[in-house]
Amino acid sequence: MDLDLSPKLAKKVYGDDAGSYYAWCPDELPMLRQGNIGAAKLALEKNGFALPLYSDSSKVAYVLQGAGVAGIILPESEEKVIAIKKGDAIALPFGVITWWYNKEDTELVVLFMGDTSKGHKPGQFTDFFLTGANGIFTGFTTDFVKRAWDVDDDTATALIGNQKGKGIVKLDANFKMPEPKPDHRKGMALNCEEAPLDTDIKNAGNVVLLNTKNLPLVGQVGMGADLVRLEGNAMCSPGFSCDSALQVTYIVKGSGRLQVVGVDGKRVLETIVKAGNLLIVPRFFVVSKIADPDGLSWFSIITTPNPMFTHLAGSIGAWKAISPEVLQAAFKVPAETEKLFRSKRTNDAIFFPPPK
Repeated sequence: MDLDLSPKLAKKVYGDDAGSYYAWCPDELPMLRQGNIGAAKLALEKNGFALPLYSDSSKVAYVLQGAGVAGIILPESEEKVIAIKKGDAIALPFGVITWWYNKEDTELVVLFMGDTSKGHKPGQFTDFFLTGANGIFTGFTTDFVKRAWDVDDDTATALIGNQKGKGIVKLDANFKMPEPKPDHRKGMALNCEEAPLDTDIKNAGNVVLLNTKNLPLVGQVGMGADLVRLEGNAMCSPGFSCDSALQVTYIVKGSGRLQVVGVDGKRVLETIVKAGNLLIVPRFFVVSKIADPDGLSWFSIITTPNPMFTHLAGSIGAWKAISPEVLQAAFKVPAETEKLFRSKRTNDAIFFPPPK
């Protein structure tokens, strides 16, 4: 496999002083097209409003920065207006209509990653805006709008032409948007920074898994996710997805070293990753990371709602289950070396603290 696996930064697609939309291009990150994965970011300035839209892909949204309000309309359901903040993960199945609004001084940044296998373009999201200069109203003739929505000429003309903005607009500071409702949040979002930890290794790292147990909507999306936080100079065990899933990783914070090993024991990637990078690990390839002194955090989607991983090092590593004689023969080492190898990492699982 000669694909370029090196991590990439998103590029601006459109935007102005109200905010911007960024996306990763499959021409620059070929694994997006190969894996039918899309990835993008929405950044809203104060009073920035992302106009209502639906997409050709199911997605998982993750709030990277700031706080705001999201409107989510599932098919044949009422609008859910929820408060969102840094660390929130939101599952967005097919057919969902969304809008996003930032009323705070801090920029609101939301990451989107999802499955484009049923989309118009492999590796890219195609969004359909309900309003705006590129919205569906502009495509219909006035008589169709009048008939469909039972309005007069003036109203139809206003619906078609008043909103000149595309995708993101800035609202007047005095404009009153819907207030979020606490009961609407249940089942719609999970804050990964506040959720119970699925794994927590002292001085090494922790992980929160997003699956059908804590956010059932991910079952409709068809993807799971996780937030992993490595302490400074700690290591994440070499491992791979053992259920043929792809792992799409966005570096949220910090930096570190990363290595990926693929077919025939070939190291296909060795690089430094840093905040803002996106990378995709091919199916069954083994990946490991070592954080720099300031630590390393990443958010990943996995293309199955309840992912399974095989770790090759640590107390739950696959090596521990293999017979000593088999390891001795496989490595072609004496029994003493096999015993030394097996005796290590008996207490640490998945994450390893810095060497003493």
